[in-house]
Amino acid sequence: MLDLAVLRKNPELLKKKLQDRFYDIDVDKLVEMDKEIRKNKSVLDELLASRNKLSKEIGKRKAKKEQADDLIKKVNETADKIKKTEEEYNKKHEEFMNIWLLVPNMIDDSTPIGKDESDNVEIRKWGDIKEFGFKPKEHFELAAELDMLDFERGAKLSGSRFVVYKGLGARLERALINFMLDLHTKEHGYKEIIPPYIVNENVMVGTGQFPKFRDEAYETGGQYLIPTAEVPLVNLHREEILKEDDLPIKYAAYTACFRKEAGSYGKDVKGIIRQHQFNKVELVQFTKPEESFDALEALTNSAERVLQLLGLPYRVVVLSSGDIGFSAAKTYDIEVWLPGQNQYREISSCSNTLDFQARRASIRYKGKEGKTYFPHTLNGSGVAVGRCLVAVLENYQQEDGSIKIPEKLIPYFGDKEIR
Repeated sequence: MLDLAVLRKNPELLKKKLQDRFYDIDVDKLVEMDKEIRKNKSVLDELLASRNKLSKEIGKRKAKKEQADDLIKKVNETADKIKKTEEEYNKKHEEFMNIWLLVPNMIDDSTPIGKDESDNVEIRKWGDIKEFGFKPKEHFELAAELDMLDFERGAKLSGSRFVVYKGLGARLERALINFMLDLHTKEHGYKEIIPPYIVNENVMVGTGQFPKFRDEAYETGGQYLIPTAEVPLVNLHREEILKEDDLPIKYAAYTACFRKEAGSYGKDVKGIIRQHQFNKVELVQFTKPEESFDALEALTNSAERVLQLLGLPYRVVVLSSGDIGFSAAKTYDIEVWLPGQNQYREISSCSNTLDFQARRASIRYKGKEGKTYFPHTLNGSGVAVGRCLVAVLENYQQEDGSIKIPEKLIPYFGDKEIR
């Protein structure tokens, strides 16, 4: 969440930033609520101090074996006032937090202002788009012919937007996962983590999934299936104080991800572009504030390196203020070229959340001078595995329906082609 100092010292800036993101939140109401809470807290502190003073005086009188009934009466009266004031404070604080937790991060000045993805700005392209001597097929057509994906049985087991990977499809998915993990851990300096796939509500709040995206989460007995490994990775250090010398901390994890994709029905109904369960290799960093934007560039380059080594053309765009995620201040999307669709599609999203998540999850680090600070957190897909499989199938398809395996992937897959 944001630093309350922004609300208290510069509410007009907050209004402007919310306007840039096309969010309709009553900042003036929040300012008044915050004033009431602080006034209430001041009264509560005074009552607590008064009770402590009276208690000490009672102790002195009893030590002298003097009567203290009048003070005891005052303590009891004060205790009643404390209870009432505390209840009022907790109620007002909860009402405030219910709104404050819905306030998104403030975008960085380098994020372009725009309503939606049409206002995203392309900043670079990589790779040559292959010209086919035939009409390229989409991945689900290729996969059906090669018996790699089974949508009917996926639906039979779990419903729509689930798939069963079969035979060479399962092997290719596994090869891509291992290739990505080796690249990020051996060449990019990330430590591999295998986190739980089920987390509690506080963890979902910590990264900004809750309360805003509660409707998209799969709930199980009061816990939740993770929508991305970012959630457990960031919260690994929840309510901890790190050491400055330990920063930056860099984690990589392969996990399955689970999303209801609320509002996406009717989009990408064929294939595995948009599934309720999908695999992803995630990258997360904790950095000192002054290093986070350099870290964002490096993290994005690490994700790009996956596609470069696989020979997959792509472009990088910076997201506009209307398309950027709730917790992010700046985001790069990497979009891979899919010849079957004749368009670029997102395969990685790399974001700097500044101290927004660290505040929500109460993650701090102690500087060398002894003061504590909130680190900046960053996250990015390194990359979405299923979409990478789609890109390999479509970019490396041959006229006879076979698929060439990218050279760097052959040691992981074990063969040079799929047919």
